[in-house]
Amino acid sequence: MVAPLSAWPWENFGRFKYLLYGPFLAKVVRSRFQEDGPEDSNWCLHILIICALRGLIHQLWSSYSNMLFLKRNRRIVHQGVDFKQIDMEWDWDNFIILQALIASIACYIFPFLENLPLWNTKGFIALLTLHMAVSEPLYYWMHRCFHGNHLFTHYHYLHHSSPVPQPFTAGNATLLEHLVLTGIIGIPILGASLMGYGSISMIYAYVLIFDFLRCLGHCNVEVVPYQIFETIPFLRYLIYTPTYHSLHHQDMRTNFCLFMPLFDSFWKTLNGKSWELHKKISSNLGKSARVPDFVFLAHVVDVSAALHAPFVFRSFAAMPFSTNLLLIPLWPGTLSVVLMMWAWSKTFVYSFYQLRGRLHQTWVVPRCGFQYFLPFASEGINKHIEQAILRADKLGVKVISLAALNKNEALNGGGTLFVNNHPNLKVRVVHGNTLTAAVILNDLPKDVEEVFLTGATSKLGRAIALYLCRRRVRVLMLTTSGERFQKVQKEAPMDCQSNLVQVTKHQAARNCKTWIVGKWITPRQQSWAPRGTHFHQFVVPPILPIRRDCIYSDLAAMRLPDDVQELGCCEYTMERGVVHACHAGGVVHLLEGWTHHEVGAIDVDRIDLVWDSALKHGIRPVSSTKAKTSQ
Repeated sequence: MVAPLSAWPWENFGRFKYLLYGPFLAKVVRSRFQEDGPEDSNWCLHILIICALRGLIHQLWSSYSNMLFLKRNRRIVHQGVDFKQIDMEWDWDNFIILQALIASIACYIFPFLENLPLWNTKGFIALLTLHMAVSEPLYYWMHRCFHGNHLFTHYHYLHHSSPVPQPFTAGNATLLEHLVLTGIIGIPILGASLMGYGSISMIYAYVLIFDFLRCLGHCNVEVVPYQIFETIPFLRYLIYTPTYHSLHHQDMRTNFCLFMPLFDSFWKTLNGKSWELHKKISSNLGKSARVPDFVFLAHVVDVSAALHAPFVFRSFAAMPFSTNLLLIPLWPGTLSVVLMMWAWSKTFVYSFYQLRGRLHQTWVVPRCGFQYFLPFASEGINKHIEQAILRADKLGVKVISLAALNKNEALNGGGTLFVNNHPNLKVRVVHGNTLTAAVILNDLPKDVEEVFLTGATSKLGRAIALYLCRRRVRVLMLTTSGERFQKVQKEAPMDCQSNLVQVTKHQAARNCKTWIVGKWITPRQQSWAPRGTHFHQFVVPPILPIRRDCIYSDLAAMRLPDDVQELGCCEYTMERGVVHACHAGGVVHLLEGWTHHEVGAIDVDRIDLVWDSALKHGIRPVSSTKAKTSQ
């Protein structure tokens, strides 16, 4: 049975909970179009503005705390935020709706709140006094009460269920807790107003600073320099730090204060490690930062996909990427940031997870997909990739895997350029395409006799063609270059070369129902495929699934083992826990402890070996087929 006041009244509303702001908005709109609009419309407008600013404060703090490329060296809890915590904190903003509704009720009970002046200096003095004398000790004792057996089990457990403190964790609590917190916030505001010292600016300042400090304590990044406390020792009792509050989540018998450790010190609940740990983290400057065993070197696909980064919108990044109309207004700002990062020209840490006790990180080259196709940009792009590889080598990374365009054959020969330039690299450079080829090949029907292959002379196309011809499958290789075709054909065993057939037009595959697409094809070119054709693909971007009478497979992907930890974002359009096959190929390389570089041409003889190794480590193929039935 659910404890009273533990669940939110609108917890089953989903996104429709935001309709609760509707009456406020309606009153504001009505007042703008009617002279005799509601008298409390200004108050409703202030409530809406404050709610928007509170949400913005939490979002900005969340973005900051998840910018691993800026603050990973000052993280307090080095564990990552996983999908479970993100889902648990999905409705973190319930308290903002609650307090908006309570504020509207307070407006009716205390009508004088509607006519407060813009500024009153005495109000700030009264507010600060009431906060220190009433709100701080009241919160301290209420917080301690919530750590009693009954209240903690039925109410406060939710807040402490988050293993990694985050700004959104500050709002993740039960209804009863936020009712209490609302009273604690309201006492100074209402008290100062009843004294006749209230003002609009006082309410704005107190509520927003209150949220700012709550987010500060939960941000999991130490931002307060220890030198301040050494210069003014007593200041450490007047304002807490992220380290101070994180200790409460580690040892729940200590550090109960709201913002002022003075009360923990007075009532003997101050954690003895507070100042020492704060100084250690604040002055460490990354000396204890974890070195990853594996790095996946990704790149930005396009400007819209850049919004899928975990430090932008955590909830958006936790779901497979899709175009969202609500994000369109952010496009200009995102483009500016992308260009700034291009100018900054430094690879940054994007995300990380743990697998088998080894740290896996994703680094991103600050380049958008379209930039890879600019002839004058190739040298600069290779320079950034090379710098990332050398950085990984210096850190002691064991394997670095190159994503999609970072291993483009025309750009750097599938990574060969870097290995040749630096023959003494300790880090293993891997393009991961061997596993990509294995995923595509194992997705084909076992009894397939003929396939049509576009991009036939590319790195992947060559390997797929040679593998299939050895298994007596007839491969129609689409290429206009007889020289390239003959080069691939000569690599096949003599008795298998006849299974490779050069074709120059898509019409040649009008009777073939298995298409492997390695070069983008237009809707018109797709029309030559017979009804029921299965389109397998390794082309970026994927082809448009326009045929309802055909089947389209997604890009080759693999699901990580069930014991993966700290994974909290999706890899582009992939589902949770699913990564591109080239990413998984690098993981297999690490887990197997292979010491060779996997660059350049794919070794066809290793395709089955890599596939079997992936399955052995629990990395499973993804059934990503999308069937389009004829209407």
